[in-house]
Amino acid sequence: MRASTSAFFPRFARLVGALLLATTLAACGFQLRGSNGAYDMPFSSIYLAVPDTSPLGNELKRNLRASDRVVITPTQEGAQARFEVLSETRNKAILSLNNLGRVREYLLSYTLVFQVRDAAGKLLLGPTEITLRRNLAFSEEVVLAKEGEEALLYRDMQSDLVQQIMRRLAAVKPQ
Repeated sequence: MRASTSAFFPRFARLVGALLLATTLAACGFQLRGSNGAYDMPFSSIYLAVPDTSPLGNELKRNLRASDRVVITPTQEGAQARFEVLSETRNKAILSLNNLGRVREYLLSYTLVFQVRDAAGKLLLGPTEITLRRNLAFSEEVVLAKEGEEALLYRDMQSDLVQQIMRRLAAVKPQ
């Protein structure tokens, strides 16, 4: 009986300590930065100079609207910031070959160059390039499945790119 109670107390003390620490952090208002998914943008309205058919532009609009703090204006008049896409490229390069000289792996890359200007036309964020890369294993036996996987990887890179854009927009320092 004595051996089981002596093993119980250290475990109980650790549990109480962890509970006390969690309660203290919650009571003081501690929160990880960005943990609620919202960003504090330094502007209240933005114009997105992207085509209406752009999947990247649509996802960026959706993320900005979700914050409820930024209004997306249909024209650049009245917008405090202007987001401009300078270039957007997707690339697929051979990464490795098998012993027969056939493609074994591709390297997918997605590059976006953008800038942000204020209402007066001054640069808030100079031309910024973000490049994302993913490896795609390839097999000739399942070409259709690999094409679907490629499309899925590009969508994943696009979502990652939008999150990086959101973080960079939140870090802009207006002058």
